Amino acid sequence: MKLIIATIKPFKLEEVREALTGIGVRGMMVTEIKGFGAQSGHTEIYRGAEYAVNFVPKVKLEVAVTEPLAEQVVETIARAARTGKIGDGKIFVLDIEQALRVRTGDINDDAL
Repeated sequence: MKLIIATIKPFKLEEVREALTGIGVRGMMVTEIKGFGAQSGHTEIYRGAEYAVNFVPKVKLEVAVTEPLAEQVVETIARAARTGKIGDGKIFVLDIEQALRVRTGDINDDAL
């Protein structure tokens, strides 16, 4: 089993969700986050004063999948989230040692 963590631009969320649903992903966790990388933030003007915005709004997706599906999920997220501009995001893939569905007691692949 693999845990795929992706940070993407917020306006790409629905497009990524639809693409993942299309390949059979049955669920994901979504968190609104702030971060910075190559974008390094930007400046905004509010009521005539200029402010440095050091953190950029992002969305973090967490998707747990079986190992055979992991590479396809990574490729799907990358394709759907790509704009070709700086700040498109990152994708990380981690191993999952164990999964448990609380309601039924199913474990590992059956829990996904």
